[in-house]
Amino acid sequence: MGFLRSLKPSPSMGVAATALLVALTGTSVAAVSVIVPRSSVGTAQLKNNAVVSSKVQNNSLLRADFRAGQIPAGPAGPAGPAGAAGPAGPAGPAGPSGAGAKWALVRPDGGIAAQSGGITLTAKPSSGQYILDFGSSVAGKLIVASSGHANDIAFRGVVSAGPCGGGAEGSTCPAGNDANHVRIFTDNAGETATEDHAFYIAVFG
Repeated sequence: MGFLRSLKPSPSMGVAATALLVALTGTSVAAVSVIVPRSSVGTAQLKNNAVVSSKVQNNSLLRADFRAGQIPAGPAGPAGPAGAAGPAGPAGPAGPSGAGAKWALVRPDGGIAAQSGGITLTAKPSSGQYILDFGSSVAGKLIVASSGHANDIAFRGVVSAGPCGGGAEGSTCPAGNDANHVRIFTDNAGETATEDHAFYIAVFG
């Protein structure tokens, strides 16, 4: 019992122990008080180059986080499937009488080098004048004439054509004077007289 009484702390020991406890408790409170509050760190608190790759979570940044042009475009993707066919367009207008063209390539001497069929030379009244029979009426139809190269590549003037039979569309022809015939004139290079030259002639409709 005497030994246990000798271990009883003295008043000064109790004061010292209390002071030590207070000192330790104050240090703990001070340590806790330096924890950074939520949402208190901004741009001003960060040093330059402070955020490095290891501090960024992978796959967490978005395209909006980068300036335009910083992210290169990826390779072009494969072509998509073809779209559905569009609606058919409207049919074009039919030609006169709904028929095609009859045409011929005529040599300077009046011989027919090529044609669509059914065209013959009726007469060659003079140099540079030709009368062709188309086998059916050409009245009211489009007649087109132009220079040709059938055995003839010389310079020449204009080529003109019109239906026979008189009337407002054509003229009175010295032969084959009806609506089945077309008269053609070919001029010389100086446009001073008619002269034999190859030509194309076509009647549409």
